[in-house]
Amino acid sequence: MRNERQKAERKIILASASPRRKSLLYQIGLDFEVMISRTEEKITTDIPWKAVEELSRQKALACRDMLAGSGCRNALIIGADTVVAVDGRILGKPSGEQEAADMLSLLQGHSHQVYTGVTLVLFEEEDKPFQVKTFHEVTDVEFYPMSRQEIVDYVRTGEPMDKAGAYGIQGLCARYIRGIRGDYNNVVGLPVARLYQEVRDWL
Repeated sequence: MRNERQKAERKIILASASPRRKSLLYQIGLDFEVMISRTEEKITTDIPWKAVEELSRQKALACRDMLAGSGCRNALIIGADTVVAVDGRILGKPSGEQEAADMLSLLQGHSHQVYTGVTLVLFEEEDKPFQVKTFHEVTDVEFYPMSRQEIVDYVRTGEPMDKAGAYGIQGLCARYIRGIRGDYNNVVGLPVARLYQEVRDWL
């Protein structure tokens, strides 16, 4: 009974301000709060799957530290990070319109990979060690060819500017997606089916 009561009272914390991740968690029926850490995130590897796992872990653990300082003792924290990779080269969020256009020029007419790393932290009573699970998903995405003008016009919409790889598969860029292999939601920003399978015993 105590364990069931703990689950019922457990806070779920999303360590991300991404509206797309918020929407995906709502889609699978989770009730959660958003908490953003101000900790500087650092990548120590250029291997895409390792990088997203590392960043997701940093986000989740930073929020765990914030919760510990607030006195919260029963929470499930979800940290996530997404990158696009072309031939193993990581593409994050573009710093400006020119970089966005350069990224799209690399992607058009070719296949690339989208990696999302997820870290789950179960933070219970003070006298119990916290539990951590970290994993990643990868989805292959293929673009149709884009003309230079199509790239310029898409960049001018502003849609690419806050997205890894400078595109949103769920937005206007859908017109250029030839196909995907893997989890579509992973490309949006969170592999929610895999996440649920990993976390169901903690809910």
